[in-house]
Amino acid sequence: MSNAMYDHSIPVFAKMLGNLAAILDKAAKHCEAAKLDPNALLGFRLFPDMFPLTRQVQIATDQAKGGAARLAGVEIPKFEDNEKSFDDLKARIAKTIAFLDGLKPEQLANSAGRDVTLPIGGNPFTFKGEWYLKHFVMPNLYFHVTTAYNILRHNGVALGKRDFIGAMG
Repeated sequence: MSNAMYDHSIPVFAKMLGNLAAILDKAAKHCEAAKLDPNALLGFRLFPDMFPLTRQVQIATDQAKGGAARLAGVEIPKFEDNEKSFDDLKARIAKTIAFLDGLKPEQLANSAGRDVTLPIGGNPFTFKGEWYLKHFVMPNLYFHVTTAYNILRHNGVALGKRDFIGAMG
């Protein structure tokens, strides 16, 4: 039996994070081939008021693990936010995917109508689970993965749409 909330969240989160890890691999290889200091890319931001690459990856994983945990009604894993290298970021992604892989469809079975309360700007906001997934978590996840992609593409890493979308089928 299909579980739409699970099917439209956990596998999508894991796939996008896997794609992001592959993108980071290409970035690391680009730095090595071009003899660039990886910190130049890890600290790069598209505009002064935007977060750098490292923070974009951290937020992408936070959206996936936080969204999944809230929908499943379990505790959100806490990460230190101390990544300093592409390998560190890939390890963070791997920990997030491992958490996602540990969730069972039945944990999200009734999450569409579940109340999800978040502090936003210091005020609590309550959403229904389906709205939260479709209109908060998914856009945030895609925004931060896209921004990480754009930072790297802007800096000459050879990336294309296939890198972002990943394997078909």
